[in-house]
Amino acid sequence: MSVRAVSVGLLVAGLIGGVYLGRDWQAEPTRTAFVDATQADLDLRLLKQHQSQAAAARAWQREAEGAAAAKAATAAKAAAGRAHKLEQKVAADKKAEEERKKEEAKGPVPYDGPIPSSCNEYSGSREIGCALMLEKGFPIAEFPCLDKLWKHESGWNYKAENKSSGAYGIPQALPGRKMASAGADWKTNPATQIKWGLGYVKGRYDTPCGAWQYFQNNGHY
Repeated sequence: MSVRAVSVGLLVAGLIGGVYLGRDWQAEPTRTAFVDATQADLDLRLLKQHQSQAAAARAWQREAEGAAAAKAATAAKAAAGRAHKLEQKVAADKKAEEERKKEEAKGPVPYDGPIPSSCNEYSGSREIGCALMLEKGFPIAEFPCLDKLWKHESGWNYKAENKSSGAYGIPQALPGRKMASAGADWKTNPATQIKWGLGYVKGRYDTPCGAWQYFQNNGHY
């Protein structure tokens, strides 16, 4: 083989090798571009997912804040209602106390009815009680029983009040407002209280001594 033929063979082989090397060099950028595009698409999807989760979190937060605000408003309204009721009760109690003090300051309503001579040995509310008992139709012999009964109940004090039960006045009516049936001045008029008490005694026990006997056996009448 001549030197010229060898040279030509080497040249052809080099050209063929160059063609293959060129193909391999061009294929590498194509694969890199594909990988980059895939990563970009994944990043975009992750970004959208993150944005969606963030939007959902903000919506939940707004809803939670709204619910908390509504709950706080409801609690504030309820508290305001309780405070208003308490203010009303305090005002009512204050007014009632002021009225009670005014009534007490007036003192007892004076009795202007007749006093029988058989009652002269008594005084104050007891004298009035004796007179009204006789007027009610009971004999004077019944008065010692009535005297003992109401001494025990109230000491014949027209302002006597049982704080625990609400009983009031000379006969300890329970509640005291029952005596309004005998007169609107039942809080300050011993005669009004006694009239009501005598009516109660007659209707339930027939006589003052009957009421006193019941009281001795039962501790109340």
